[in-house]
Amino acid sequence: MRKRRILRVVGISLGTGILVLAGLFAIAWALTPIPDTTQKQATAQGSVIYYRDGKSVLARQGIDRKNVDLAKVPQHVRDAVIAAENRSFYEDGGVSVKGTARAVWSTVTGQQLQGGSTITQQLVRNYYSGLSQERSVTRKFKEILIAMKVDQSKSKDWVLEQYLNTIYFGRGANGVQSAARAYFGKDVEKLTVSEGAYLASVIQQPSRFAAPKGSDLAAAQQRWRSVMSAMEQTGRLTAQQVAAEKFPELRAPKKPFELKGQAQYMLEQVTAELNRRGYTDEDINSGGLKIVTTFDKKLMQAAQRAVEEALPDGTSKKVRTGLAAVDPATGEVVAFYGGRPSQSRYYDSAFSAKVMAGSTFKPYTLAAALDNGYELSTRVDGNSPLRVASASQAIPNDGDRSYGQINLISATQNSVNTAFVDLGQKVGLDKVAKTAEAAGIPAAQLEQHKSAAAFPLGVASVSAVQNASGFATFANKGVHMEAHVVRSVTNAEGSKETVEPVATKVIGEQAAGDTTYAMQQVVKSGTGSGARLYDRPVAGKTGTTDDSKSVWFNGFTPQLAVAVDMFRDDNATVEIPGYGTQFGGQLPAQIWRAFMTEAMAGKPVEEFPEPSQYGWSSTYSGPDQDEDGADPTGTPSANPEDGWEENPEPDTGQPELTDPPATESPLDEGGPDEQPEETSPPTSEVPDQPSLQEDDRGSPEDGRSGRPSNN
Repeated sequence: MRKRRILRVVGISLGTGILVLAGLFAIAWALTPIPDTTQKQATAQGSVIYYRDGKSVLARQGIDRKNVDLAKVPQHVRDAVIAAENRSFYEDGGVSVKGTARAVWSTVTGQQLQGGSTITQQLVRNYYSGLSQERSVTRKFKEILIAMKVDQSKSKDWVLEQYLNTIYFGRGANGVQSAARAYFGKDVEKLTVSEGAYLASVIQQPSRFAAPKGSDLAAAQQRWRSVMSAMEQTGRLTAQQVAAEKFPELRAPKKPFELKGQAQYMLEQVTAELNRRGYTDEDINSGGLKIVTTFDKKLMQAAQRAVEEALPDGTSKKVRTGLAAVDPATGEVVAFYGGRPSQSRYYDSAFSAKVMAGSTFKPYTLAAALDNGYELSTRVDGNSPLRVASASQAIPNDGDRSYGQINLISATQNSVNTAFVDLGQKVGLDKVAKTAEAAGIPAAQLEQHKSAAAFPLGVASVSAVQNASGFATFANKGVHMEAHVVRSVTNAEGSKETVEPVATKVIGEQAAGDTTYAMQQVVKSGTGSGARLYDRPVAGKTGTTDDSKSVWFNGFTPQLAVAVDMFRDDNATVEIPGYGTQFGGQLPAQIWRAFMTEAMAGKPVEEFPEPSQYGWSSTYSGPDQDEDGADPTGTPSANPEDGWEENPEPDTGQPELTDPPATESPLDEGGPDEQPEETSPPTSEVPDQPSLQEDDRGSPEDGRSGRPSNN
């Protein structure tokens, strides 16, 4: 009786315990839903940034992962992973009692043919939010519950696909596609049986087997043989197939992706533009984007060569050179040179640095006038000095030279300061500012200068990209295409967004053609002759600010607009060993020509449009000698029969770089007051204007805020 009573008590206790455990399990089951969020690192896909060809990689951002559909993973790769990690995957309920027991046994014996967790459990632990990696009973129990629920609610193929895309394989590779590229240099669908087995082998010890040598290599080979054997045991391979396979040859690990040279600046500009277009840093680093930029790899290299080969050894590190090339038809920045990143990590000389435009601003004034009823034959006052009511002091030409009443072609060709000040007064400075802004110069950079009489002379500061983009307007028949560095963005799902730049009608087509015609004379026989390309027409403009604190050459063909500027960090005169003080028609023009010679090689020769009054007429006569006897040089020769000489015979020599043209000597005034320190970016996009010498001191309101020379 007593024994029976004891058995009854034990039975009741066991039953009660089972019921309690079942109740607790039911409560736990109800209170443990499948998390509705995933771990960011589990699903993040790094973005790849390409040059304009969409094939050459410029940079990689974020985690190295590229998700693939399960259908793209060969069956033998799936079989290898299942054999290595969870042989009962397609039969179990998401958890395995045997597997848990095996994990204990593996820990005791040191053998690790299979892990203790199922593939579903591993996925749950690494994929869903809310589960830590700590070893605890609570965490393990929660993991088991969620794994069971996932197994009930998701298909086995879904689980395997997420697992293969989530798991870490070493070498910085997350997911089987990145692993295939990292270890064997191929896409996952091209993996052999032997290679697939190796990837399955590294899952348990990715760091050890990433680049195994010595004892680690022996361990990796043993692990690989174990996986091959497991595939035979599961019936996925025959003994003959296993015997025929050899340990695969591993590709040498790649060094971490490192941005070098201009790539650092390219990445900064691409990231900034993507941010402006609504892409967050998180999108870029973990969204799996394919970003195609506008940058041409060969032209980027050509830009760097043009600059670095032109500057001799011994050039001060404070000297900066910027180059920007813009496609007029699209607004794409196809190339640039931003300086040496080792010299300045925080800003570049093409996009970020802004210096006084000098006489490269005069074409905006010319274009505004031609679009508002004036003609190339319009006469303006080229005498020096010129007094303007709004300026407290008279404005002189370089060397106080007078040109008399001259037409707009001669004024542009000889870069006559007083002629453009007079023209600005005639057309209205507000119209000049409006034209420059529509051509891509931000209003904020013009605002503080546009009421100054010297505004047409380029007292506003601009970047090389902005100036190239502005001149691209003239090449594109008066239509400005928004400058941009991103061509397209394709998301992880394959949806492609192509950038559509904003098009702005700046001036009429004929006004653009006439502006271009005047600038052609600058290159043919004016201050910019050093930039002449002997196989095709070029239009352009030099620019040299006072004391040569910034020097420019901007020019274009119908296919490409390029700006080159030189300046110093300390706002001092730009001097180059062996060349002396620089002017726009010297090294900037030489760099421009070197780059464009390479950029235009093999490109068809395209002609600029004819001016509105093509050929000689009574209204297009050359400038007369002024009443003081000044005889301006370099004006087109008059020939009623032949018309304007479109393609003059090339000079046999190059311009002397140590003896600038008479019209290129700067006045004794300055460019921007401050340039950024070498280690920090400018505090403002619009640098302060210079302090003038004591007898030339003035303010923006009186037109003396930093007058450029006439070049």
